[in-house]
Amino acid sequence: MSFRRHRGRVILTAIALTSAALLLASCSVASSGNGDAPESSTLTNAESVDFREVVPGSGDGIKIGYISLSEAVPFIKLVSDSIKEQVKLAGAELVFCDSQGDAAKALDCAKSMKTQGVQGYLNFQADAAAAASICAAGPDVPVIAIDIEQQPCQVAFAGANNGAAGFLVGEEIGNYFKDTFNCEYDSFVSLEQPEAGAVNTARMGGVRDGFASVCGEVENLRELNAFRIDMAQKTFADTLTALPGQDKIIVVGINDDSVLGALAAAKTAGREGDIYMGAQGADPSSWCEIKNNPNWIADAGYFPERYGEIAVPYLLDTISGKDVPKLLYVPHIAITGKNISDHYDVSC
Repeated sequence: MSFRRHRGRVILTAIALTSAALLLASCSVASSGNGDAPESSTLTNAESVDFREVVPGSGDGIKIGYISLSEAVPFIKLVSDSIKEQVKLAGAELVFCDSQGDAAKALDCAKSMKTQGVQGYLNFQADAAAAASICAAGPDVPVIAIDIEQQPCQVAFAGANNGAAGFLVGEEIGNYFKDTFNCEYDSFVSLEQPEAGAVNTARMGGVRDGFASVCGEVENLRELNAFRIDMAQKTFADTLTALPGQDKIIVVGINDDSVLGALAAAKTAGREGDIYMGAQGADPSSWCEIKNNPNWIADAGYFPERYGEIAVPYLLDTISGKDVPKLLYVPHIAITGKNISDHYDVSC
């Protein structure tokens, strides 16, 4: 499988939700503390910014820092590779530091940014509660937070609009059930990570709101703490046992892993055809199912492989003294079996 540059039309969906920083599409990051989510009274996907490559050479003589969350996580690695690509294209020097998901290591990374004299840096670290101390340890330069708020030093937040992304998936599932089953279904199972707080609420609440906009309020809801493949496989296997005879079960997940785990459980139980799925991320692990499984109704594209086309050019802008939007949302798109090949080369 290989990436193709995203070129689809962004679906504009108006919703009224409080958003939060991204719970990673292929891993879990729980934020803590207060004020860890950008807020808006009318968050919409129209608030997203366009992907744009840097102007070649626009970073000549500039030293940029980047604190990665964890290079061991595929989603993060895609983000990092995109950032590195754009920094290289700009001709800037990159000071890279992997925090490995550890706030203490992120603090050391910030100290390193200060020692090495970066003129601005991108911060993708998981613990919003540690952000203030990490900000204090780092240099007094422009900071763009990636997917988790980094107050008080961030000048902008780049990442996911969780509510809008969730809404897209819920709306697609609602349309499918309206057209296919007149909005009739047996159960609605939501695979979540409640520890993530506002992130979980925004994303999974967005899914339910999107579905409700087509088929009315969600009924027979089951909320499961199951955000990893192994967790979802075990937990959903038990749930299927508790739902004998049901053949129209809606399964939505906070990420692709959760839904892949549920699907594995359904296959083991011989009930793959009983579930209808929607997920978040559309990372490579889900592509073949999206393309070939008619019961995988929709996924929300986050395009981690293009994050650098937002984070780097806007960081260079703010280093040069330009004003930038405080919210730099990724343009989410509903990915389905019908359009996935418009966005990615899927060799399966």
